[in-house]
Amino acid sequence: MPYITKEQDKDFKLYYEDFGSGQPIVLIHGWPLSGKSWELQIPALTNLGYRVISYDRRGFGNSLPSGELYDYNALTSDLHELIVQLELKNVILMGFSMGGGEVVRYFTNFGSENIDKVALIASIIPLVKQKSDNPDGVPVEDLNGILESLKKERVTFLETFHENFYNYGLLSQTVSQKQLDYDWQIASQASPLATLKTAEAWADTDFRSELGNVNKKTLIVHGDNDQIVPIDTSARQAAAGIANSELVVIEGAPHGLNVTHAEKLNEILTRFLA
Repeated sequence: MPYITKEQDKDFKLYYEDFGSGQPIVLIHGWPLSGKSWELQIPALTNLGYRVISYDRRGFGNSLPSGELYDYNALTSDLHELIVQLELKNVILMGFSMGGGEVVRYFTNFGSENIDKVALIASIIPLVKQKSDNPDGVPVEDLNGILESLKKERVTFLETFHENFYNYGLLSQTVSQKQLDYDWQIASQASPLATLKTAEAWADTDFRSELGNVNKKTLIVHGDNDQIVPIDTSARQAAAGIANSELVVIEGAPHGLNVTHAEKLNEILTRFLA
């Protein structure tokens, strides 16, 4: 299997998959899944003539855990390592949910010279947590509840989380039970430590001061029925803070719109890339 490795760190193994040819698109998955979550986007992007690279965040999918470093600086250094070792040029970055953090932090830590454009899809950017100056954020007690559940009953919590991910319920079966089972299987196999530490990263990191660093054409896609990352604390703020950005709202879409609204999302991405 293809891995990015480091001679100076024998425990570092970042798994990736590489499809097609042409200008490179790097896909950064959301929490707590893996690169497999881009399954419905990869064929659409390769059919447009792009080289599409998805990878598993450290501790998730086929990538090894890496100590206790799971903050956004560490995670973004992994993305940079991938770009450097694969010698990617004029890169398009697409980050889903938590993956939007690596996109924005990349501009902060590594600049924009090698980046062509970016897409933030159902992204956490700029701030998930509710604060006095971020009243539309997720209440602190709810975020703390997630962290406590991950410590005490991780695999049980993940089952319910993915129902909320898709706004799945008795009256709204937005995905199949098999999709829920598939997601749970991927998430439950991830490193427990990585799952907890990356949750702390996306819950606590405030990217508001970094939005101005994103100086490339940016697409922001979000569902207005996202129960995981409410649109007012994320996409609307990101659109206001990133100068050259376009916000596209998918009516009625949940957080996991890359599955429930895959065809619509692929149409939006196609127009953006044209």
